[in-house]
Amino acid sequence: MSKRDIGNEILEGLKDISAWQRGAVKLKTARITLPSAKDAANIRKHLNLSQEAFAAFLGVSVGTLRNWEQGRREPHGAARALLLIAERKPQAFLEVLKPARTARRAA
Repeated sequence: MSKRDIGNEILEGLKDISAWQRGAVKLKTARITLPSAKDAANIRKHLNLSQEAFAAFLGVSVGTLRNWEQGRREPHGAARALLLIAERKPQAFLEVLKPARTARRAA
């Protein structure tokens, strides 16, 4: 395993930024459309989860989830990222949720 030269990596990165600013280099970009409030209900229903279970896993109150589902509020930050995972990788979302559901039943 070779040791990294962090200082050199930073300098190379700064050179890349400078080249991009001059127009000498074109950077690869990607656009990700995060789910919005109007998507929350469909995502939850697709996962076959109650509002209570879905809200608990997202770390929001049931009232907040209801506000999203009824279009009164928009999710922000990490909640939108979790909605994206639930939408695009529902099996992964449910797999992570499974231990939490099991622990709650045992309590």
